Formats: sequence, C-alpha cells, structure tokens
Amino acid sequence: MGPRFDRARATLVAVTEPALPSIKVLLVEDDARLAQLTARYLESHGVLVTTASDGIEGQAEALRRQYDCIVLDLMLPGRDGIEVTRALRQRTDVPIVMVTARGEEADRVLGLEVGADDYVTKPFSPRELLARIRATVRRVRGQAGPAKQTIQVGTLVLDPQRMTVMLDEKPIEVTAYEFSILRALAQRPGHVLSREQLLDLAKGSAELSFDRSIDVHVSRLRAKLGDDSRSPKLLKTVRGVGYLLAGAEHAE
Repeated sequence: MGPRFDRARATLVAVTEPALPSIKVLLVEDDARLAQLTARYLESHGVLVTTASDGIEGQAEALRRQYDCIVLDLMLPGRDGIEVTRALRQRTDVPIVMVTARGEEADRVLGLEVGADDYVTKPFSPRELLARIRATVRRVRGQAGPAKQTIQVGTLVLDPQRMTVMLDEKPIEVTAYEFSILRALAQRPGHVLSREQLLDLAKGSAELSFDRSIDVHVSRLRAKLGDDSRSPKLLKTVRGVGYLLAGAEHAE
C-alpha cells in the first residue's frame, strides 16, 4: 500500500483560485484508494477525471484521448512514470505533473529531465495538487499573464496566445513550463535573471525552487534550440548569477 491521502490537509483552506473552463485530467495511480479519493476531490472542484491503474494503461489512454493535464505516479506497475513520460514526450506536449513518494532531489530532477512540467510528493495536499493542475493548464491556455502579443528576439519568436516557439522560422516543441521560462527571458533580452527570478516569473511552484530545477529546464531548452551547451549563443549562463537570453546584439 502506498502513502496515504493527506485528508487533514485537504480541508484546511477553501480553494480560491479563479475558475477555468472544464479541465480534463488523466490520473495514473496504482493505489486504488488514493486514486478514488484524489479523483473525488478534483471532481468536487469541477475537474473531469479519468483514471488508469498502471503505466501501460495510462500511456495508452493519454494517447487515445486529449487531456489538459496528466497526473502521473512515478512508481507504477507495468511501466513506471519515467518510461511513460519519455514515451509521451515523443508524441505529445500535454502537461505532466509527476507524483512521487520519494523526497530525494535526484528523483525530482530525473522527472523534470525526461519531460515532466511539475511534481508533487506523497503524502500531498489535494488542494495543492488542484492548484498546480490549474496553474499548468492556465499556462498552456495562455492565461498565465496579461501579455498576448508575439515576442521576438532575433530569429526567435514566441506566441504566448498559441504557446508556440519558432527559431529561424522553424517550430520548436517545448513544454508549458519551458515556454514560461523562455518567455520570461525573451521579455528581458540581454538581462541576467537569477534562478529565483525565473521561478517567480515562470510561476514555478515552491517545491520546484531547488538549485538544479531551472538548470534542468534551461539545459532541455538549449538542446531543443540547437544551442551548444559548451558554448551557448542563445541561452547563456552567468556563473553564480543566473541566465540570460542573448539577442542579435548580445550574441557572440
């Protein structure tokens, strides 16, 4: 039996996040009781929940229908959450919130490295899970910030409304959280942003604020943008400070 649903924390504070149109969530969890309680809580707040009990079933269901977010347990029978995330990232950019009973930083980083957008650790507050789902979906639907205009830095073009990235007129597939980080940097080209500033501007969760989380996402963005990690020309590291996005006038 896995870690239990934190019933006490679920009732501490009423949810006050602004309402969104219906959210469709796929919950992949092998603990039947935890899945039932979590689904019941999410549904009581207007979320449409479909459940799957193992990794193979979850992966198939994620590709069968369109979901706004996937809540994916790390430890699953048949195929674990890491394998499922890797497979899904080859086919879709649907936001993934990974759930893990492990508290070590290495496990959190691994989930982010393979393509998860966020994570929660068991035992978790269902209210926090709901807030993270809503925040992730809001980013994808272009509701995370007031700006809806296209952002251009050199040949890099971001469309916040459609959540798309173009480089040299070629589309670049990024996750919702990667887009938020890239947008924060693109809105301030040539200016260094610390990890803490990026977390705040990208609306990262408190538990994502460990040192390597932003590093992981920036590394993934560099790879997708074709930026040389040893001598980057777009996403530059300022040692001991943070990162900057170099425009044409700042590129080497």
